[in-house]
Amino acid sequence: MPRAPTTSDPFNAIAEPRRREILTLLADIERPVNDIAEALEMGQPSVSKHLRVLLEVGLVDVRRDGRQAFYRTNPAQIRAVHEWTKRFEQYWQHQLLRVKARAESRAQERVHADRANTESKRTPPTK
Repeated sequence: MPRAPTTSDPFNAIAEPRRREILTLLADIERPVNDIAEALEMGQPSVSKHLRVLLEVGLVDVRRDGRQAFYRTNPAQIRAVHEWTKRFEQYWQHQLLRVKARAESRAQERVHADRANTESKRTPPTK
């Protein structure tokens, strides 16, 4: 099955790492293209290309002020992506709890082993 074009699907659009970096940068404040390019150490034409894709799928909005364009994330469209990924949160929470339990168990085993080692050094050998 052919992959959907990046210009029609937010998930395909954010599959590209540079676009995710742009979205992350725009999460806090709107910015013009040149600021985005400088912050991400990318060329302005490349940033403009990525912004065009993000605009077409609705993940960013643009505000014009004279000749300058300011880009910002579109919270409604980001929310749709978040809602979909949220379905998997329970899975990750479960996995994180398992990792935490395993790490705590191993830490306890090390503490007990260290105590046993320390006590064996203090106890004189029996004849």
